[in-house]
Amino acid sequence: MKKAILATKIGMTQIFNEDGVLTPVTVLEAGPCVVTQIKTEENDGYSAIQVGFGEAKDRVVTKDKGGTKKIAHRHGNSKALQGHFKKAGVEGKKYLREFRFDNVSDYQIAQEIKADIFSVGDSVDVTAISKGKGFQGTIKRLGQHRGPMKHGSKFHRHQGSNGACSSPSRVYKGKGMPGHMGSKRVTVENLEVVRVDADKNLLLIKGAVPGPKKALITVKESV
Repeated sequence: MKKAILATKIGMTQIFNEDGVLTPVTVLEAGPCVVTQIKTEENDGYSAIQVGFGEAKDRVVTKDKGGTKKIAHRHGNSKALQGHFKKAGVEGKKYLREFRFDNVSDYQIAQEIKADIFSVGDSVDVTAISKGKGFQGTIKRLGQHRGPMKHGSKFHRHQGSNGACSSPSRVYKGKGMPGHMGSKRVTVENLEVVRVDADKNLLLIKGAVPGPKKALITVKESV
């Protein structure tokens, strides 16, 4: 992998190409991301770059042991990050992620990664946390069929039989049940980059992208 970037989801729209064909696209605000650390085989046991994305106020970035504030950073790490960002010479960031690029040596500390790292026609894999739907039944969650809705029926939206009573005398593992729906890490592969606006840090991806608006999106070069 040589190309990746962090983005936030703005929403969906549609555009016309040169042939007049209407294409649904998802608009992402991609970057700018800043390289906050470069990891090497000698120091860390693997090669990768750490990038920061999104502006964060100083009051939400943890200080060192001598500091008075110890508020957890948004990305879940309890380490003191003000010193980490200061060492890299960058402002505090809301999100930190690592990318294991094949060309780690081409990057430097505090270098910016912008939307123009991708070009029109590139194939990308998009990862995000899907929309949470709460507790749902099997019809909505798993697409199961309903029973008769007429008067007298006692089976409308129930999930149906869980299994035989005497044999195997248990419910098979993986049986479709009502439960929590969504809020899972989802990756959609082989989406096409339709348009790149480097001045506004926008990527237009063909089709739908998982997650709600303002969700953190990871866009990677397709495998």
